[in-house]
Amino acid sequence: MEETMKDYEKMLEESYSLMGDGVHDTDALLAWRKAKELKESQENITVTVTGIVKGGVVADFEGIRAFIPVSKLSLDRIDDCNPFLGKEIEVRVFEANMDEDKLILSAKEILKEEREQGRKKKISDIKPGQVFHGTVATIKDYGAFVDLPDGLSGLVHISQISHERIKHPGVALKEGQEIDVKVIEVKDGKISLSIKALLEDPNAEEVEDEEVILPESEEIGTSLGDLLKGIKL
Repeated sequence: MEETMKDYEKMLEESYSLMGDGVHDTDALLAWRKAKELKESQENITVTVTGIVKGGVVADFEGIRAFIPVSKLSLDRIDDCNPFLGKEIEVRVFEANMDEDKLILSAKEILKEEREQGRKKKISDIKPGQVFHGTVATIKDYGAFVDLPDGLSGLVHISQISHERIKHPGVALKEGQEIDVKVIEVKDGKISLSIKALLEDPNAEEVEDEEVILPESEEIGTSLGDLLKGIKL
């Protein structure tokens, strides 16, 4: 569950009680002005974690103590912030309020963008016709989402599960099942997969090659008379 601004403020106040109050001077005023500008521009900055407090960590920004909530440190759940102590992290200004002495930073948005860029790059390397071994992640009424290698996923539409018509994907698949799938389309960052493309169609009619019998060479007329035969002048 995402924290509200009130939650951040409460954690920040608790961090101040542990770390001490900030002091406003000329340098601090300039730092707050810069923090406000960075909030507007959403430019990335690098800070060093200087302390661990309840609910997150603190870092120094131009002489101002900044708070980074634990939920804004990573895309994954963090139970222990101590590994971040002394480390540099890339963040953006999430909130800058000089009157209330609250400067909140976040790394989460940057990490989300990096993950999305990485995903798009991986998807751009996927081509129709490729075959992957994946795992059924979730089943919906319209199809099944399959986890693919390298952190990707794709959708097998219900029409691409079997050559037979089925009423629900759950009839043929179950979550956690390992399957082979074939890429049939990559469009708008989405991967469309097929299971039936790798299965033999039991209803397909076998077409036998017809035997072609050529006439004997002497039966093929090549004389001028043969060519003019049947032509009325």
